[in-house]
Amino acid sequence: MDYLKNKFDVIVVGAGHAGCEAALACAKLGVKVLLCTLNVDNIALQPCNPAVGGPAKSTLVREIDALGGVMGEVTDATYLQMKVLNSSKGPAVRALRAQSDKAEYTRYMRNLIESNDNIYLKQCCITELLTENGKITGAVDEFGIQYSARAVILTTGTSLEGRIFVGLRSYSAGRLGEKAAIGLSASLHKLGIVTKKLKTGTPARVDKRTIDYSKMTIQPGDEELSFFSFKPNRPIRKTCPCYLTRTTEETHAIIRANLDKSPMYQGLIEGVGPRYCPSIEDKIVRFASNPSHHIFIEPEGLGTYETYIQGFSTSLPADVQEKMIRSLPGLENAHIVKPAYAVEYDYVPAVQTTHSLMSKTVNGLFFGGQINGTSGYEEAAAQGLIAGINAFNYLNGSEMLELSRSSSYTGTLIDDLVTKDIQDPYRMLTSRSEYRLLLRQDNADERLTPIGHKIGLIDDEQFERFNNKQRLIQDEKNRLDGLKISANEETNTILAKYGQHLDRGIRASELLKRPDISYKIIQELDESTRELNIPKEVYEQIEVIVKYDGYIKRQQEQVDQAGKLEKFKIPEDIDYSKIEHISSETKEKLAKIQPKTLAQAARIGGVKPADISILMVMLDRNSVARK
Repeated sequence: MDYLKNKFDVIVVGAGHAGCEAALACAKLGVKVLLCTLNVDNIALQPCNPAVGGPAKSTLVREIDALGGVMGEVTDATYLQMKVLNSSKGPAVRALRAQSDKAEYTRYMRNLIESNDNIYLKQCCITELLTENGKITGAVDEFGIQYSARAVILTTGTSLEGRIFVGLRSYSAGRLGEKAAIGLSASLHKLGIVTKKLKTGTPARVDKRTIDYSKMTIQPGDEELSFFSFKPNRPIRKTCPCYLTRTTEETHAIIRANLDKSPMYQGLIEGVGPRYCPSIEDKIVRFASNPSHHIFIEPEGLGTYETYIQGFSTSLPADVQEKMIRSLPGLENAHIVKPAYAVEYDYVPAVQTTHSLMSKTVNGLFFGGQINGTSGYEEAAAQGLIAGINAFNYLNGSEMLELSRSSSYTGTLIDDLVTKDIQDPYRMLTSRSEYRLLLRQDNADERLTPIGHKIGLIDDEQFERFNNKQRLIQDEKNRLDGLKISANEETNTILAKYGQHLDRGIRASELLKRPDISYKIIQELDESTRELNIPKEVYEQIEVIVKYDGYIKRQQEQVDQAGKLEKFKIPEDIDYSKIEHISSETKEKLAKIQPKTLAQAARIGGVKPADISILMVMLDRNSVARK
């Protein structure tokens, strides 16, 4: 019973979305984990939007599930609403989004943590890391208690030296009602690890009993439900609608009149905020010509009256917030339960880590989530899962899992973090992936489940279900290739409802390529197709494969072409300072990032194609200078 001696295999610091995935991955793989959190009641808390998914983020959640993580499972078990966004657009941008029951989400995740015999949960603040000969040996908490471990995963979220701002008032905190993690940043500095400041924020919560929903537009979820997890037996739950309102001229006037009370505009906050999720005052200033902005009213759970005002984050004073909120249609009499606030915190620029998310200078030290400079629950969970897997691999001397950009959004996310010097909180967007048509939410299992099974996080039963699904997709696609739809009166009567017509017989797969033809219409036209009763997740993937066959093949060719640069491996001991005909700026960036391949080097901001050509020639000739 080594835990009685405070001896563990892995210490995970922080029990947010990244920390939970990291701890559960390590525990499922058989190692003993100490999971440290500032408050055991806030495990996997959703301190901002009580929702999971959305554009690009839904693909991350599906990838987490395909690799053996739990975010998809927890979301499916605790949703208030499911909705597919961009359903009328192409498959690369379609996205599932769930409105979550915030309290149930936390309870479900905590149960997963506490029911795992390999995880030891503890409420404490880790203030110091212990090392020996450049390797992690453990950690120390605020009470001076030492814990030994050969790997530590830091998933501190916004807690690291966190400071909350409401107007010109500020105090030490990582989140509203929770203390900051003090001391750990200093310990990182002693190890030569650089920290910087970032900023994020969250809107106020109001009592739904004081909202007049009749002045708003209802936003219901989908009647035909989709789910995140590839596991079967998804629960059918009671759903709740969201609502839409808008800012008014009065709202904008109140904000403009009080900008002098904003800590952001008065220079009290040094950290850079998320570019793609600005505060409402930032929207009003930056988009001054826009007379109004969408504001979504979203429930936080079935067991609470707290309601979230999406799109209305601010750091203005509490009394100003009341005026702003009550200027919104339907919120004239709103009671604020919790004020909005901004939080500034320390993060560790991820250029100091490898693609495994392990520190380049301290072996056994891993980072995941907002500490790496990201924003969002899904981004955090994906990093936590990879950090957990690689902490296990490190302990066992196994090869690190480093996903490529062409394999996943998770690989794209991590590559962007460790290759590019991120200056503002990073959010995953479909536009960040050059291979987004290949990296869809519907085929995440096809891309990553074999990897999850090989690692040991996907069990044999689930892997067999996956293989059966892949066989069904291929068999049904082949059947559609051979199925002929006749051009008779009955067929054209049905097709006329969808603005279509056949002059001659056609293969079902050819008909399915038409923009307005879905698999459901093929079922309507053909009795044998109806009788097969193909599952939704199977026929939706077949639709994408058939309709976008040419585009998919073209993008695969791009992947193959880019793979040529991936084959050019860069030695770890290369001395960039001695390479001629490359600028000093490029040498500094290459030395800082230490790219493993020419492909990674080419993605570093400021590195020119001519520099890559010089490197390629030198590597091909094996004439690079060594340290």
